[in-house]
Amino acid sequence: MSERRVLVRRDRYVDSVVQMSASRAMMDLDGVEWAAAAMGTPANLETLAGRGFDVDALEATANDCFLAVQAVSDEAGDAALDVGEAALAGGAGRGAGGGDGSPGTGGPERPRSFREAVEALGGAANLAIVSVPGDYAALEAHKALSAGLHVLLFSDNVSLEEEVELKERAEGDGLLVMGPGAGTAMLGRTGLGFANVVAADGDPRPGVGVVAAAGTGAQEVMALLDRGGARVTAVIGVGGRDLSETVGGRMAKSGLRALGADPGTDAVLLVSKPPSEAVARAVLAEAGGKPAVAALIGLAEAVAAPDGVRLASTLEGGVTMLLAALGLPPIDLDGGLRAAVTDAVAALPAERTLVRGLFSGGTLCYEALVILSGILGPVYSNTPIRKDWGLPAPDGAHVCLDLGEEEFTRGRPHPMIDPEARIEHLRVEGARADVAVVLLDVVLGYGAHDDPAGRLAPVCADIRAGGRGPAVVAYVLGTDGDPQGLAGQRAALEAAGCIVPPTAGRAALAAAALAARRPDLVEEPLS
Repeated sequence: MSERRVLVRRDRYVDSVVQMSASRAMMDLDGVEWAAAAMGTPANLETLAGRGFDVDALEATANDCFLAVQAVSDEAGDAALDVGEAALAGGAGRGAGGGDGSPGTGGPERPRSFREAVEALGGAANLAIVSVPGDYAALEAHKALSAGLHVLLFSDNVSLEEEVELKERAEGDGLLVMGPGAGTAMLGRTGLGFANVVAADGDPRPGVGVVAAAGTGAQEVMALLDRGGARVTAVIGVGGRDLSETVGGRMAKSGLRALGADPGTDAVLLVSKPPSEAVARAVLAEAGGKPAVAALIGLAEAVAAPDGVRLASTLEGGVTMLLAALGLPPIDLDGGLRAAVTDAVAALPAERTLVRGLFSGGTLCYEALVILSGILGPVYSNTPIRKDWGLPAPDGAHVCLDLGEEEFTRGRPHPMIDPEARIEHLRVEGARADVAVVLLDVVLGYGAHDDPAGRLAPVCADIRAGGRGPAVVAYVLGTDGDPQGLAGQRAALEAAGCIVPPTAGRAALAAAALAARRPDLVEEPLS
């Protein structure tokens, strides 16, 4: 029987990135069945109640942080609370703070409001990261703008009206509001949110600035540009709705203007899922003066680009075009991929015909849907590219899931932070007799799990069953400088029998090639 433990810290705000880190630290312990660090919002308390916790006895509010653990024993539960509290406190053990959630006496008192934080920095700050529940995020972002700060709005669940108001104000003040839901950025050589390690300033390679309305899309082009010999000067993540008709591309325009004026940036790359066509044209008009490419996933052919701007429909295609514009050689897009797919096709039983994509990156899932459906026909998803391709999928259909969406992360960490939720899906889909290939993305960099391949590889080896199970195609998004080690992560998956392509686009092509029994597909150009 499971034991349940909860620790509430009153009047203690903890941002969502630290919450996810603490959740992962607790889940990594032996004997822990489920754990979460979260604020006491109604939605989070509802999740607790659904797991059998007595939430009425907690008397927790949205201003309180709680640690909750479901474990096989009292000892395992107590150990998890200790680890979770240490993660929240940045290394201090449980008890380092006061009983009311105050910081305690183990070090300098932390600012407890936005104003205190600005005053503590003595005017040295020029950017604020806002990561609070969505109901409060716009107010905190307005405070940052009032202090003359750019804003990375990591929070989601911010209304469209609030986003427009914030961005209109920022545009008038010459500031950036990146978000809401902006998970990736790099400004002043500092990665914000989920980011990859790229070449430093002073590197003589051509500089490319990125404006992205897509989180893992930004990471993918960062990694490919770095591999292709370019120096990434900045990544401005504007949030997924910025290029919508309502928001009007306000921050994408501001970002392109800023990069156009930057003497260290030689070219610009815009990345977006399908935007409003009219907004896309208006945004691209700001990209003149330097070599520019817009990777509008699945929509490039529908947009008329201004002179000097080239359009691509995939992330790989956008990077390839930009490298060519800078006079740099193309990245290696084979690396033995066709031979690996040819061998895997020969080993697949005839009854294995379906693709199952299990993604941690939303943009990578969307790009795969575009590529796969162009070859195989309808591919169903919780984030479909056509409304009639939503879930539930009919029998015998191809399916790709974005496991980072709210329906999969409610009450548990994002799959980029904790692979366990995806492992459950991997075992289920790998056991199906009609699945030809399981398609995975493995995202490295700051904020991601410290060894995702180490957790996924043994499960991939299990479902491969010595070649009797489905093929596994696993793309590793990362750079040589990432803390997880790109080469080691790729090697671990290859040793488990996975096919490891060089780009996310090639991974989707490999999955299509396996399902269609056509190894030649992996050599198709991606524009």
